[in-house]
Amino acid sequence: MLAVNKSARHDYFLLEVIEAGLALTGTEVKSLRQGKVSLGESYVRVMDGELFVIGMNIKPYEQGNRFNVDPLRTRKLLVHKRELNSLYAEIKREGLTIVPLCIYLNDRGIAKMEIALAKGKKLYDKRQTLAERDVERSMQRARLK
Repeated sequence: MLAVNKSARHDYFLLEVIEAGLALTGTEVKSLRQGKVSLGESYVRVMDGELFVIGMNIKPYEQGNRFNVDPLRTRKLLVHKRELNSLYAEIKREGLTIVPLCIYLNDRGIAKMEIALAKGKKLYDKRQTLAERDVERSMQRARLK
């Protein structure tokens, strides 16, 4: 894992997780391999029949000089057409959103991003999730003793 969006699991109910490829330049890939990426304020949009991640920050590669690009540029996500069509239909029909979860390198060294179809949590849902997590932890501690 190169980067994880921790707030996504806290702020959303994740309904369906999909693996997507990233269209990156060479210096972005080198910077990504060094772990200089942040998903904190990023989100995914469908524009002109394609998926794009907006707000993902990949710091410029130190030796990249003139080949470096804007760190916050919009980057294209690569998914199958049927996956894109089903995501788009779900978003339009039910008012859901698509959130990035994590970025990693697969076994062939290719950068991939996990995105999820998600529904926003209300404040009371977040509290309930935290309470359940606390109960789970206390049960684990009790088992260990």
